[in-house]
Amino acid sequence: MIAETKKNAYIGENMTRSFNPDKQHTLQSEVSIAGTGIHTGVLVDMILKPAAPNFGIQFQRVDLTGEPIIKADCDLVTDTSRGTTLESNGMKINTVEHVLAALVGMGVDNVLISLNGPEVPIMDGSSEPFVEIIEKAGVEEQDAEKSWYTLDQNILHKDERKNVELIAVPANEYSVTTLIDFNSPVLGTQHAGLKHIHDFKNEIAPCRTFCFLHELEMLLDNNLIKGGDFNNAIVVVDKPIDNKEMSRLAKVFGKEKIEVKSEGYLNNIELRFPNEPARHKLLDVVGDLALVGYPVKAHIIANRPGHSSNVEFAKKIKHYIRKNKNTLATPCYDPSKAPVYDLQYIENKLPHRFPFLLVDKIIEISDKHIVGVKNVTFNEWFFQGHFPSNPVMPGVLQVEALAQTGGILAINLAGEGQYDTYFLKIDNCKFKNMVRPGDTLLLKMELLAPIRRGIVEMKGTVYSGGKICTEAVMVAQIVKK
Repeated sequence: MIAETKKNAYIGENMTRSFNPDKQHTLQSEVSIAGTGIHTGVLVDMILKPAAPNFGIQFQRVDLTGEPIIKADCDLVTDTSRGTTLESNGMKINTVEHVLAALVGMGVDNVLISLNGPEVPIMDGSSEPFVEIIEKAGVEEQDAEKSWYTLDQNILHKDERKNVELIAVPANEYSVTTLIDFNSPVLGTQHAGLKHIHDFKNEIAPCRTFCFLHELEMLLDNNLIKGGDFNNAIVVVDKPIDNKEMSRLAKVFGKEKIEVKSEGYLNNIELRFPNEPARHKLLDVVGDLALVGYPVKAHIIANRPGHSSNVEFAKKIKHYIRKNKNTLATPCYDPSKAPVYDLQYIENKLPHRFPFLLVDKIIEISDKHIVGVKNVTFNEWFFQGHFPSNPVMPGVLQVEALAQTGGILAINLAGEGQYDTYFLKIDNCKFKNMVRPGDTLLLKMELLAPIRRGIVEMKGTVYSGGKICTEAVMVAQIVKK
């Protein structure tokens, strides 16, 4: 099951207004950055451009005939050996993970990334330069809902050969934990965590990519890091290095001198965080999982992650979502959390009473939707006469429960005063699954159009156990008492 969930709005550190995570966002204006690709060595100009709702994240090669566009999609990844590479119809974009992580971390959903070369600039090897230009452009809320998807089961990816394990655990918001162990006396065993995505800017974005000296030597020997420099990667030295090798590295990188302790970091570079390597691995996870194409609320636990395993994991999550499209809109219900409105509030708003009050509490509400809860027990009055030997909740009462839930939303939107709601019409009503004693009903009503002259049009859906039981389109009128 996949569920659309809502989260309280938070205010970012540098935001002058509240950021609504339930809305889609794009950039307020175009913004550009230029730099060298770490592997190709090509100087690239990159422009981030605002895009319409539901556009997603897409890359464009303006240096190629026809200026082709490629979607940020895990199914289009063709290489993960030295970063994450997208390819379609002969068009390639290398090293996409750092800019993708920055966009996710800053809450940008829709953007066109225009490049005049084959690779995203490496800059300093982190996401921080991209975060800075996103802040410069500004993030703009769009008039489109953003659906967050949660899971009702763990999704696991395991690679026994590489000793890699990634798991997505059902949760109410997106968080990531990474653990790394390279059997290195310099790095040791490290872990990093991102509890809230709005902490990405300060806690994760500044963390730079890293490699080991023996990997660097191999890459140099094979001319594979043409844009590599000490300014865009941390080089871990976990074995003694002689003067001859240091001289060779100094010549390759155009430096007068290279220094290193017996075990440490090349040129004695200072880390931005004690666990910067683990934090950068977390950054890569965020960037690679952006390729799922759906915003997911889950706790991601990544043990020894890498681009290859991240992308395979992203494919599993995407497959799960696509397989369960029929339940994408299922609300997420945590009975341990306090409701938005309790039964006392509902009785103050609605004229219904026992035995005809069919909403127990409200767990979500906005200016466009509401979710109520009805716990069905064997003691319900209607089971005495409705299939007593095979108790099934009448479909018309499920519709009535939806109507009462929608009535609370309509009355709240009506403003000050006392109101009642009277339903005028029901269209496209379908009963898909039976409701029996012991079921918990989630009653979702969504506004289909702005309220005009007191007329309210809503789509109603009853969910139970991740399945749709009943759905209908309803029209009601708000009448002042």
